[in-house]
Parts: sequence; C-alpha cells; structure tokens
Amino acid sequence: MTTRRKRTTPSADVYAEEEAAARRTNVNSLAVLGAHERAVRHLEELVLGAVHAQDEEEERKSRDDDDDEEEEETLDRLQPPPIKRAAWIDEDDELDEEVDMKHRFRSDLMRGDAESTMTKQKLQQRMREQFQKSMGGAPSWAIGGRKLTTDDEEEEEEEDKDDDLLRRTGTLVASSDVLPSGVLKMKKCLHANAARPSEDRLTSVQFHPTAQVVMTAGLDCSLSLFQVDGKTNAKIQSVHLDRFPVHKACFSRHGDTVIATSLKNKMFYVYDMMEGRVTPVHTVRGLNEARVKEFSVCPDGGALLLTGSRGYLHTLTLKTKEVVSSMKMNGDVSGVAFSRDGSKVFANSEEGEVYVWDVRSSRCLSKFADDGCVRATSIATSPNGQYLACGSQAGVVNVYLQEACLNSASPRPLKAMMNLLTSATSLTFNPTSEILAMASRAEDEGVRLVHVASLSVFSNFPVSKRKSVHRASCLHFSPHSGFFSLANNKGHAPLFRLLHYTSF
Repeated sequence: MTTRRKRTTPSADVYAEEEAAARRTNVNSLAVLGAHERAVRHLEELVLGAVHAQDEEEERKSRDDDDDEEEEETLDRLQPPPIKRAAWIDEDDELDEEVDMKHRFRSDLMRGDAESTMTKQKLQQRMREQFQKSMGGAPSWAIGGRKLTTDDEEEEEEEDKDDDLLRRTGTLVASSDVLPSGVLKMKKCLHANAARPSEDRLTSVQFHPTAQVVMTAGLDCSLSLFQVDGKTNAKIQSVHLDRFPVHKACFSRHGDTVIATSLKNKMFYVYDMMEGRVTPVHTVRGLNEARVKEFSVCPDGGALLLTGSRGYLHTLTLKTKEVVSSMKMNGDVSGVAFSRDGSKVFANSEEGEVYVWDVRSSRCLSKFADDGCVRATSIATSPNGQYLACGSQAGVVNVYLQEACLNSASPRPLKAMMNLLTSATSLTFNPTSEILAMASRAEDEGVRLVHVASLSVFSNFPVSKRKSVHRASCLHFSPHSGFFSLANNKGHAPLFRLLHYTSF
C-alpha cells in the first residue's frame, strides 16, 4: 500500500522575512556607495578647489596690473606738454616805438584826438582787428543793410528769393554740379565799388583769395577794399597813392599785401594790409627797365614776374626786391600765364608766337605759332591745367589743350571763338574751369562768357537792352565762382551773382 506525501507551500511569514533581509542588504549597499561618493567629492574639492583658487588669484592680479597701466597712461596723457623756451630774446622787440597817426594812410584808424600817436604794437593790433573783420568776421555794417536796388521787376522778384551766400561772410567750400550750357543763371547786384566809385577809369578788380573781399584800383590814384555781400558792399578801406595812377593792382599769393604799378615809371607800391603800411619800391636791383607796368604774381607767392621791354621777362623776389632771373623772347610780350603747378610760364609775343618756359631753369621748353594770329593781345590758362586760351587783335580767341601745346610744334585749337569784333584784351577762366570770360576794352558791351565744355557762348550775357558793362579792362571771378566782376571805363565795377554756384 502506497502512501502519498503531502505537498507544503511557504507561509506568508517566510516571505516577509526574506523581503526584510533584502531591504537591509540594499540599504547597507546604498550607504556604502553614498559614503564613497562623498569621499570622492571631498577629494575633488581638496585637489581641484585649490587649483581654481590659484587661477582666480592670478587672474585678479593680472586685472589689477592692467588697471594700473591704464591709469598711468591716462595720467601721462593728461600731463600738459613741456613749455619750450625761446632760443633768444631781442631787446629791441620790447621797445614801444611811437607812430604818427596823423599820416593820411593811418588817419582812418584814429578813434579820437588823443590817439595822435600810437605805439607800433597797438597800431598793428588795430590793423589786425580791422583786417580780420574783412577776412570773415561779422561787422555791424554787414548785418541787415539796405536792399539791393534793381532796374526792373524781374530782378526785384529775384531779390526776395533765399540766397544763403548773401547772408554770410567768410570763405565757404562747396561743390557744384556740372554747369549747363545755353543760359547762365545770374543776377545783377549792386556795383562792387558802389560805396566809393572811381573818379577816373577803373583798371583793376580782383577778389581776395580767401576772404569775401574785393579790391578795385584805377587812374584816380587810389585802391579800395570792399566787403562783398551783393547788397551794400560796404567799403573797408581806401588808400590814395600820390601822383600814381594805378595801371594794375593785384593781391599777393596769400592776400596779405597788394602790389600796384603805374604807367610811366618803374617804381611800384607794396601795401601791407595787416599793418596798414604803404611801401614805395623805387629801385629794383638788377632791373634795367625804364618802367614797370605789367606783372604777374608767381604761384609760389614769393616772387613777381615782370614784363619788360624787347621781349624780356624778369623774376623779382618780394623779400629782397631784386631780379634773380630773366627770360628773352623774340618780339614784345603781349601776355603771360602760369601753369597749374607754377612750374611753367606761357607767354605770347605780339608776332603771334607762344613760348613755354621752365620757371626754375629759365629755359624755353617749346614754341609754336598761334593759329591764324597776326598780332597777339592776351593769354590765359585754366586752373585745372587742361586749357590754354590765346587772344588776338582781330578779336579771335583760340582755345587749345595744354597737353597738345607742350607736345606738338604746331597744335591745332579746339575751337576759334569769334564772338568779339574788336581786340581781345582780357581773358580769364573761372576757378572751376567751366567758364572762359573774354573782353575787349575797345567797345561797350564787349564781354562774352564761354561755356568751356561745349565751347559755346552763353546767350544771356551781356543783356543788350541795358548798357551797363561798358568798356571792360579787367575781369575776375570770386574764389568759388559765386560772383563775377569787371572794371570799366566809367569808374565802376559791375557785380554779378552766378546762381549756379553756392559758394563765394
């Protein structure tokens, strides 16, 4: 008889004990791992923490050093520059020299009878103040002022238009677009010398190279300076040269002096505007000429080129008043004009030949015959160094390229301008080389303005219905072509505002 064993299963208590033992084992394992992680973190803090601290300390020190260097550089920059002592002291400079203020050239500077004499230093200061006003200040007489008088209603309407140029003084710099041909927009202003017209024929008119000032001179033995505003053109100063009818007057290169020549002798005057001193130059060492009439100011500013007789050209230094070199051509000189850089001189003879001279060596570089010219009368070069204009007694003005004149023995003109019916006695280009002004002093209204790019004459100048130009002996444009003026035989300097240009 077979007996069966009874199968048994674990009770719930056994399971509970096994689970409790497993939890204790896991808890112990986690505790050991946690302790290990804390030990590792502690070790990292001990090792890496010290390294980080060292890096931070070095970085802080580096920043402090850089800050110190920047502070030292800043202090060095703020230190004032050392004061330079004079190499020597001239005791004569400290002397108070008394100047007689009753002299006719200085009487305008007196502010009362008590100033019959004045120290040289005070006189120079007084002249400097007066001249600086003309060089761009705003004197009281230039503020406001009366309105420009006009001859017809059209110009009265133009007077009301805004024109910033006529409300400012001083040198302005601005560029303009290309000048159109056909009609030149312009406005007739009050005569430049309306505040003091010449009592005889006016021979010279010229704008100051840097200031808003114009100078006039003529056969009445005087030269005058005017502030140009187009409305009042107030007089700055006038100088009378006793028994010296002025044939030509020009500003020096920088505009601080005026050189004036006469008709019948070789003496000339130098007028220092800063000091109000007029110096006659009676003799020039090395100059063998009976008279000095025509001259040109050299571009370097330190010399004059005198036109002598029998084809001579003499270079005269203004500092020592002596001739340093001479050039000789065949026939009498009709006119001279400098190249753009002043290194060369173009001169034409009465026989119609044009000579090109090197200024430094006084050597003739080339020579050519002016096309179709029988007797030459004038010559001019453009400021941009591109064009050369030659005038003749027949009234024809030939316009050449300067490059062709330098490289060819027989250059052909770009065009022969035949708009003048009498001798072309005056030629000048405007500062932008866009306009060529040509005139004849042999007839009234004998002035034409040429558009250089197209070589065509502007149709609206002069205005034939109004005889105001008369016989012009000198033409000139302001430094940035804002104004154009001429000297006529009536003692006036008509002034025109060229509206295309925005600067004086």
